[in-house]
Amino acid sequence: MEAMVIEDALRTRPDDVAAWHAYSEHLLERGDARGTLIRLEQSLARTRPADRPGVRQEIADLVARHENGWDDGLPDGARVLSRRHGFAAEVAVEWSDGVREIVEQVLRAPFVTTLRITTNAEDERDDDEEERDEEYNYAVDRGDPRPGRQDLGVFAGLDLGRLTELDLAYVSVGYDGAQTLAATFASDRLRALDLRYCRVADTGLAALAACPRLGGLRRLHLQRNRLTAEGVRHLHRFTELTELDLRYNDLGADGARALVAAPFAGALERLWLYDSDVGRDGVATMAQAASLPASLRSLWRCV
Repeated sequence: MEAMVIEDALRTRPDDVAAWHAYSEHLLERGDARGTLIRLEQSLARTRPADRPGVRQEIADLVARHENGWDDGLPDGARVLSRRHGFAAEVAVEWSDGVREIVEQVLRAPFVTTLRITTNAEDERDDDEEERDEEYNYAVDRGDPRPGRQDLGVFAGLDLGRLTELDLAYVSVGYDGAQTLAATFASDRLRALDLRYCRVADTGLAALAACPRLGGLRRLHLQRNRLTAEGVRHLHRFTELTELDLRYNDLGADGARALVAAPFAGALERLWLYDSDVGRDGVATMAQAASLPASLRSLWRCV
């Protein structure tokens, strides 16, 4: 039980050196080489510069001997993108008929806090977007609630509450999928959400914004999602945002005004937005907005 408590704490505070040291004791008792890896990696910062190459080599040798066995609990459809002390931390899963089962297994891994769902659509060029948008519009006009190939309904009832980052870029989420997604978080740990080219539209963004467990988001990517000024107003519920991507959405001047009126406007560190997204009047609004950081205002004055 003590180990489970430490694991839960480390998912919330992955840089807690003392907690990792305590967890290494548990691993060493089980004969898990990652206990030694934690000790070596933590000792590196305290080692004299002249002795660090030797410690790095010891770490590399240990990883080479044991890394193949560290992902025995992950399914074949999962690909490890990054690790922390040997444990999978960031994992990619390609969309398939069995995606739900694969994701369920991935979430059982103790320290996976970043999940990326990939699709073949990521290989398609932006030049194809106009044609795909026409197909999307046709589906919407017919009243089809799920234009596209992926149905996030397969995740209904799944708990993504362990995650701090979720990347669904190029998955055809749609507005109904956004509603399903909002119900999958049982905690408020998520800090980054990538929904580029997901077609959530204003209605889907409203569903996400209404979820109180997503109130802690810091980074939100919404490139090309058929958003308007109404969608920007829904963003006002994400009060902690510091990074926001709104490129290729028809926001207009009204959207620019809604953006500079957002409660997070003054805390924005990075904003991805083009002059064509807001129009000439929108550019003027951004350039004159006292609510934006001076660095962002100066960029818009150069447009």
